[in-house]
Amino acid sequence: MIYWKSKYINSAFRSSKTNEVYFFLYRYYMRLYYTLGQSQPDDRVLTGLSHIENDFPSIRGTLFGSYGIDCSFDTDDNEAYIFYTYLCGVIDYANNKLLSRQSIRSMFPVLKHTVFEDGIDSAFRSSKGKEVYLFKDNKYCRIAYDSKQLIGSIQNITHGFPILKGTIFENGIDACFASHKKNQAYLFKGENYVLMNYTPDDTTYNTLVDVVKPIVDGWSSFRDILPFDNSSEDEVLGSPQHDSDYDECYDHDFDFDEEHEEHEEKGMEKSMEKKKKKPYDKNKFSLTKSMMNKKKKMP
Repeated sequence: MIYWKSKYINSAFRSSKTNEVYFFLYRYYMRLYYTLGQSQPDDRVLTGLSHIENDFPSIRGTLFGSYGIDCSFDTDDNEAYIFYTYLCGVIDYANNKLLSRQSIRSMFPVLKHTVFEDGIDSAFRSSKGKEVYLFKDNKYCRIAYDSKQLIGSIQNITHGFPILKGTIFENGIDACFASHKKNQAYLFKGENYVLMNYTPDDTTYNTLVDVVKPIVDGWSSFRDILPFDNSSEDEVLGSPQHDSDYDECYDHDFDFDEEHEEHEEKGMEKSMEKKKKKPYDKNKFSLTKSMMNKKKKMP
């Protein structure tokens, strides 16, 4: 079964070019211009709705290209992290290069055995150092993407962003991106969005610039696109298959391999023990064969 979050925005990341942002919807993307610091960003289309694989051929044939990008965040220069369920990649989106691809647990070992291991709903780059906020269901955390370290602990969204309590975002965020204006981030969920002011390490300065409102009311570029009709996508794509992404991710996930091999070895040992306990019974075989012959003779 294909994993897609909603018929609205699946993910987004801030471009290295001021006032530009990339949005992803299923296997498609758009690049928009927006005005800084405004709840209604006076946006305009720079790149219309296009197939990801057409404009980013470096990810053609991967799950990112075939099934979409369900989470992303910008880093330095022209690089960004992209995700599809448990897979993670790093791209140079300006020069069309796929720089790395691994499972989340391999790329960020600190996320192993956490709610983020098998998929991240959304993320945005913090204004502090190399930190980024990750969201999954009603949980969030901060990590340093350069050192791959967890900053603090995994907590409820409302603990780090109390301003979101009582809103649709307290239990999850579908997509988000850091604005080019410092300490601001746009949050999206279903058909709605909001612009939030935040301050790293200090929740007292978290505020909403405006009320939560429909995306099409604030972002005019989406008015003829959302909600996105993906019915034809489901029919064409079917279910994801193993590809080079899957193989490479788990070829290099040594913990996974060791656990899998250990499980197989134990299974083989148990199988051998059973065979030793139950030697070949010639009489039993003969009786079974005799009964089968009788059945054949029955009218």
